[in-house]
Amino acid sequence: MEIIVRLFLLCDKKYADFQKSLIPSVQPETIIGVRTPALRSLAREMIKNGEAGQFVTTLPHRYFEENQLHAFVLSLMKDYDECVHDLCRFLPFVDNWATCDQLSPVCFVKHRCELLPYIEQWLQSKHEYTVRFAVGMLMRHFLDDAFELRFLDWVASIQREEYYIRMMQAWYFATALAKQYDAALPYIESRRLPQWSHNKAIQKSVESFRVSDEHKEYLKSLRWR
Repeated sequence: MEIIVRLFLLCDKKYADFQKSLIPSVQPETIIGVRTPALRSLAREMIKNGEAGQFVTTLPHRYFEENQLHAFVLSLMKDYDECVHDLCRFLPFVDNWATCDQLSPVCFVKHRCELLPYIEQWLQSKHEYTVRFAVGMLMRHFLDDAFELRFLDWVASIQREEYYIRMMQAWYFATALAKQYDAALPYIESRRLPQWSHNKAIQKSVESFRVSDEHKEYLKSLRWR
C-alpha cells in the first residue's frame, strides 16, 4: 500500500484543524491530520520492512505528514554516514518548526565530533530551518559534557531576522543559562544577542524550573528595554 494512502487512512480531521492553527508556515491543504505516535510507528514499520530507503530519496514531498515521516525515519537511522547524507538532502525541504524540531537522529549521540563541521556549515545556510536545526543540535548535544565556550559565540553571532531562527536562538540561551549559567551569563550582561532574542531568552529563563530564583531575579534586571 502506498505511503500516501496509509497516511490518509490515519487521518484525524479534528487534529488536522488543530495542526493548521499551530503551523502557519505550512499550506493548510497539505496537512492530513496524523498524530505523532502513529507517524513514529509507521516510520519504524517502514525501516523494518525496507520501505524507508526509497522514501527518503523521493523529494520534495507534497504533504506535511510526509515530511514528518521523513524526519522520524532519519531520526531512527543507526548508520551515521548514511543519516548525514540523507539529512543534508532533506534539510532544504524542511518548511516548518515542527518537522525541524522533531528531527533528531539518535546516531548523533555517538558522533558529536564528526557532527560539528556540519553544524558550522548549517549555521551559515540561507535557509531558515537549516539554521534553526543547527542551533537545535547545539542545544541538544553540546550543552552538557560536550560543551565548549565557542558554541555560545556561534549562536550569539547569528544576525538573522526570521522569527523561527530568533526563537531558537533565545531558546538555546535560555537552556544555556540553565545548564551553563556562568558561561552564558556574560552574553546577556553584555547584550551580545539581538534585542528580541535577548529579552525572549530572559523570559524563557524566568519561566524555567531549572533556573534558581536568585538567578531569575538578576536576569529580570538585565532586560533590554
